[in-house]
This record gives sequence, structure tokens and C-alpha cells, in this order.
Amino acid sequence: MTAAKKARAVGFNHVALEVGDIEEALAFYRRFLDFELRSKSETMAFIDLGDQFLALSKGRRQAPDDDRHLGLVVDDKEAVRRALEDMGVEPLPGPFLDFLDPWGNRVEIVGYQNIQFTKAPHVLRGMGLAGLGKSAAAIEELAEKGMAPD
Repeated sequence: MTAAKKARAVGFNHVALEVGDIEEALAFYRRFLDFELRSKSETMAFIDLGDQFLALSKGRRQAPDDDRHLGLVVDDKEAVRRALEDMGVEPLPGPFLDFLDPWGNRVEIVGYQNIQFTKAPHVLRGMGLAGLGKSAAAIEELAEKGMAPD
């Protein structure tokens, strides 16, 4: 018997977070992120991330997240840290920059330069981030997989 061909996971198109109110959520996230909206309705908003997006959906009903979280990649992690501090948002205990948004969504802020995740050069250029680079450690991790940038 031959095994059926499986699809290969290649990335994420989007992640959806449930929030209490779309306008309040957009106002909260705008306090520490610079972003464009793809579209918005009374119950949904779509934050553009270049070739991906973050969806905000009205209707959070579950308890706050514990380990479940979104790792949100940014160009300047320390700018987010400072903004959250100014907002009075306490980071969660641990080695990472994790916090709960007002609806209980756990978000981990990750610096682009330090991770294996790579945006294609034309996507970065279109986002106005053409000079955004990678740390030596991230490049080494990518090279080990045959994915180092040219």
C-alpha cells in the first residue's frame, strides 16, 4: 500500500486574535505598532504585515491565554518594550517580551534580526524595510538549513 502524498506546510497567511471591540483593539495595537489596515468591518480588522496579515475578530469569550500565544515579529523590539512600559502594560515573567492584551491574548514580541523567519527582499522593500538585516546567529541558523540570504 502506497502512502498518500501529504501537503507541505509552507507558512502562515494570517493569524486571528479574538478581541472585545475592533476599534479599541486597533487603538491598543496602534500605541506600539505602526501598521496599515487591509480592511475593516464592525466585527473584523485586518492588519497588513506585507505578505501576511493579522486578523482581529470581535467576540473574545475564553479565559486569558497561558502558554498559547502569537509570536509577532517586529523591526524594533526595544521600541515595543518602551511603548508597552509607557502604556503601563506589564511584561509577563520569563526571558521573552510577552504580555497580555486587554482581551487576554498572549503576544510575544520577536525581533526580526534574531530569528530564522525571513521576508523576501521584494516584500521587505514593499514594506519600506529594505535595510532590515539578520544577526550573525540567525544567518548561521538559516545556513544550517540551506536558507541563508544571498
